[in-house]
Amino acid sequence: MMVDPTLAEMGKNLNEAMKILEDGRKASEPDADRRQFSRSSIPGPLQGDGQDVASILQLVQNLMHEDEEEDKPSHRRMQNVGEQGHMALLGHSLAAYISVLDRERLRKLITRIASDTTLWLCRLFRYESGSAYYHEDDREGLLKVCRLVINTRYEDYSTEGYTVLNSRQPVIYQSATCRPGLGQHLCSQLGLPLSSLCTVPCNTMFGSQHQMDIAMLDKLIREDVETGKLPLLLIANAGTPGAGHTDKLGRLKELCEQYGMWLHIEGVILATLALGEVSSPVTAATRSDSMTLTLGPWLGLPAVPAVTLYRHEDPALSLAAGLTSSQPVEKLRALPLWLSLQYLGHDGIVEKIRHAVELSQQLLEKLKNLASIKTSVEDELNSPVVVFRFSQETSAESSGGSVEGYFAGEREVLDSLNRWLCERLAQLVPASGVDIVELEDEGTCVRFTPLMTAAALGTQRCDVDLLVERLTELLPVLNCTLRLRLDFREEVYRHSALSYIEDLSWPGLGAVRYEPRIEELNDSKRQLEVEKINSELLVKLGDLDADLIFSTGLEFGPEKDCIFIGMATEDLDVAELVDMIAALGRDIEENGRLLENMTEVVRKGIQEAERQLQKDNQDKLMEEGVLRQIPLVGSVLNWFSPFQSTVKGRTFNLAAGSLDSTEPTYSMKAQTGGLASPETPTSSAKRLPGQRLFRREGAGGSDSHSETSSVGQAEDLSKERVPQPTPPSPVPDEAVSVAPESSKTPQVPADPEPTQENGESLDDWERSRTKGRNQDFRMESSLSL
Repeated sequence: MMVDPTLAEMGKNLNEAMKILEDGRKASEPDADRRQFSRSSIPGPLQGDGQDVASILQLVQNLMHEDEEEDKPSHRRMQNVGEQGHMALLGHSLAAYISVLDRERLRKLITRIASDTTLWLCRLFRYESGSAYYHEDDREGLLKVCRLVINTRYEDYSTEGYTVLNSRQPVIYQSATCRPGLGQHLCSQLGLPLSSLCTVPCNTMFGSQHQMDIAMLDKLIREDVETGKLPLLLIANAGTPGAGHTDKLGRLKELCEQYGMWLHIEGVILATLALGEVSSPVTAATRSDSMTLTLGPWLGLPAVPAVTLYRHEDPALSLAAGLTSSQPVEKLRALPLWLSLQYLGHDGIVEKIRHAVELSQQLLEKLKNLASIKTSVEDELNSPVVVFRFSQETSAESSGGSVEGYFAGEREVLDSLNRWLCERLAQLVPASGVDIVELEDEGTCVRFTPLMTAAALGTQRCDVDLLVERLTELLPVLNCTLRLRLDFREEVYRHSALSYIEDLSWPGLGAVRYEPRIEELNDSKRQLEVEKINSELLVKLGDLDADLIFSTGLEFGPEKDCIFIGMATEDLDVAELVDMIAALGRDIEENGRLLENMTEVVRKGIQEAERQLQKDNQDKLMEEGVLRQIPLVGSVLNWFSPFQSTVKGRTFNLAAGSLDSTEPTYSMKAQTGGLASPETPTSSAKRLPGQRLFRREGAGGSDSHSETSSVGQAEDLSKERVPQPTPPSPVPDEAVSVAPESSKTPQVPADPEPTQENGESLDDWERSRTKGRNQDFRMESSLSL
């Protein structure tokens, strides 16, 4: 068998390239050498000698993964590129190679590829006698179909252009549940005014609230016909983008035939047409005039085009609309799909779609047994899309509360909790592929669409079991948080220094702001003070040994300078939590005031001390007399007649801002009001190892130490700020600050009287004693500071 060497080399290079790139993806973190390579290998201008293939692939790998260490995402969905994915990627390389063949050989090859792919898809999805248009943008096929319908309904459009549309304005009808921006995109690309777009509301009385209201559609069409407009095209859904519901396609087809309209269908449930057992509402899609298939997500094929199957008998109009092309290279878009379909085969394609549907059924069955979970599924037996949300109805009824009017802003709070639930599930079980969907009636929901994610992420039945397990663990947290929000708000209102911040979009207990009691400041300075205190308070709360999460809220939230408290558990003591926040805020405010006043207190104290020292020196001079100031005479006089001075030392009490006498220091060897010994908490105030703050005694769901009563925050803070009294111990003579005196304090002998036997003269002893008294203030001030 003859093998094209270029094709063989291409396949070899592709395998090597994929191996290099996948090895980089599997690495947990890029190493230092690769990070440096990524920074140093990015050239400005092109290098003169060029680079080899290995270096270029290494550069691509580094560019793909160089931000992983900086971002450190909690979860990252990366498509699982298997062998079928390699075939799709090989198709793009082959397309480039085939495009250089001679024209006749190229024409034969692309004709075979396009005809084979179209035939396989039409048979696979039961669309008889259809043609196919391959496009990268999934909206491009519908746009080309609109051009085809305009060319068909307006015979002079090819020669007269848009002027023929003035006679009868075309109207495109779409459901209110269509993809956002789809109708506006069509009008923009077709050059039509927005008045040519008619949005049909969904059912309000009967049937699914996500299905198009057929009676209202009929009424709108008749009104447009009566006003001289031309109903052109109807866009229906076989699986709405949000909830995955299917319009009544059979009835819509009859209505389109009645008014001569084109029916186009799109949606994820079109994939089930490949299964052997198909529900009748979906089977009606095979009678449509066109439908768009997105095979890439369904089958896990990267970089394969979407396909629009359509039926039309005039090839000239199809060419004019752009559905067919005379350029052979454009027809090579089907090559990646042609290779992938052959690799998978009919059984492999059907198995992937059936596996995704079974995953949906598995999840739906398990959700039925969970309280507080409400599902929004059109067909419980065959729905490949599962939409569910956390609802407080069950929890409110079980607690005796009323469902209606449970609290103000209930819908917004539930939406925020469901948004948090989806994010947590996606983080805990990334292979599940769950995402957030916003529905008009239900609100924020969690959506599980394995048809769009399972093939790429490799979702298995065990992943669904894990998803339900994690959901079961998160439900008590949601119920507790929803119930305790009211308690948290009431507790905050009890504290005058705290302000409750109403932020319904926050998934947690709520938000609070500490308001300092400073009225003399203007608005700008007060705002700075509030920001400073709450920032420090957030840091202190974050350092606590608690299960709660404290943050500044959402990144682009409306409220600033607040403390947001996260999700709560059953054993949370809300009163203790709020008291702790208030006490810590008060402590920060008082410490801030002390620091602000310290400069002024120290300055005034120093001035007063200087005046006292000057006065004491003058009094001492007057008491000793002039003779004692003469060096020789004073020594002799002090020897024969020692002088006892009445001038006392001074100590500066920084906390009280006052000057006190040092007489107690020399008489009792203990300074009153001085520094205390370290606190010795009693055993009743200690927490056991591993015990968390804010836990209620006897509450369910607590940890192993939950039976131990929590220490009150006021007691904790008082122990942090106020030292516990302990019996002082004797200190040496040179100590300046000792424990407070007590009745049990052992008495220390007074200094011995100066005698000749002491080895020093009376004059030396007197000078040293006076010097010690004069320096006492400086020593005590430095210690206090």
